[in-house]
Parts: sequence; structure tokens; C-alpha cells
Amino acid sequence: MVNGICPLNLSLDNYFVDRDKTPLDENGQYDFEALEALDIKLFNQHLQQLLAGEEINLPKFNFETGKRMFNGDSLKMRRDNIMIIEGIHGLNPKLTHSIENKTKFKIYVSALTNINIDDQTRIPTTDNRLIRRIIRDYRYRNYSALETISRWDSVRRGEDKHIFPYQEEANVMFNSALLYELAVLKPYAEPILLEVQPNQPEYSEANRLLKFFSYFKPIQQREIPPTSILREFLGGSSFTY
Repeated sequence: MVNGICPLNLSLDNYFVDRDKTPLDENGQYDFEALEALDIKLFNQHLQQLLAGEEINLPKFNFETGKRMFNGDSLKMRRDNIMIIEGIHGLNPKLTHSIENKTKFKIYVSALTNINIDDQTRIPTTDNRLIRRIIRDYRYRNYSALETISRWDSVRRGEDKHIFPYQEEANVMFNSALLYELAVLKPYAEPILLEVQPNQPEYSEANRLLKFFSYFKPIQQREIPPTSILREFLGGSSFTY
């Protein structure tokens, strides 16, 4: 915006198909990581309309009901706009097949944790991402820690199939992990993880993460600026999601 360019955000989360049309994985569970879980036809139709200067009716996906709805929001591009498309399939050429490649600038964003507990014990990047997801799902998608943990294997398989093969398509790579974020996320994650009961299969993973957090002293969220990427998970961001 400092350079006179106003970004428009087009979130793939709003282009999920209705829950009853979501593809199933090999275990008969909803495969939310599959490209086919998105309405690719509508998404590309909207892309073409926006780039042609037309106004679109913006969909909104309700994660609690599993239904897409239209609440009157619209979107139209101006000459000073640049469109930002975010989502796990952003680097997959099939996602934006109707748009010329020369008009795209692809950014691979991942939380690549770069701190260790000690000289012998590294912190897996996957733990950082799982903790982010548990908090986000609980606060904004009405999913418990049990539900998020139970889906994590499916998420990991989806990454191997739908994300990592396309990371070399990126023009640049960006590490979104912050050195202090686990200390900030601790007060939010612990109460959610404590809801998982000892008689549930996900308890061992929840308990492992609780023990993991014992290595950190909490940092209060009031110390975190409103522009921080952590505000996506905590709330209180100066940006609109």
C-alpha cells in the first residue's frame, strides 16, 4: 500500500464445496486437503471475471454447517489492485489453470521452526504447525483439539500429495515461524489440549504436546503487536481476514 498498490484477498477457504460433496479418503473420511474439495470451476470463473473488471458475488463458507453461503459481499478489482490468493493449493497450476502463468507470482509460506530445546533436541516444524492449527480450529472453526489431532495424519498425507510436490513452483519462499511464538501460543493451547480425555485415542498426542509446553514460559498476548502473524490465531489483528 505504501507503493500505491491495494491488495485484494481471495481466500480459498471460501471456495470449499458443501460438506456432502467433499471427496473421501481411503478411510472413508472427508478429505479436506484434496484439490477436489474446492469448487475449482467457480473459483476460475470468478478469477476471470475479476481480471476483466467485473464484480463478483463473494461466497462465504460456514465451517460449522459445512455449507457455502452468499451474504451479499461483493468484490471488484481496480487498476491499483493486486490480487492475493492464499491456501494450501496456491502453488498447484491446476488451481488457476485459466490464468496465464506470466501474471502469477508464487510465494511458498511455511512455518519452519529454527529453535531447539537443547543441543540434542530439535523442535519439529510439524509440532509448530499442529499447535497453530489446534488453536485456529478451536477458535474459528468450532473443532476440538481431539478432532484436529484425529485429522492430522490426513493433513500430513495431504501435504505430501498436494503441497510439497509443488513447492519448487514458487518464485520465493517465506518462513513464517517466529522465535517466540510457542511461548505466546502456550496459554491458548494448554486449556484446549486438556479437554482431551485419557480414554480417547488422541490423548497420548495431546499429553505429549502438554509436556512439550512445559519447556516454555508463557508470553502474554498483550506483548504481541496487532500486525503480527500470530494475530491470525489469537485474534486482535489490525488486518481483516
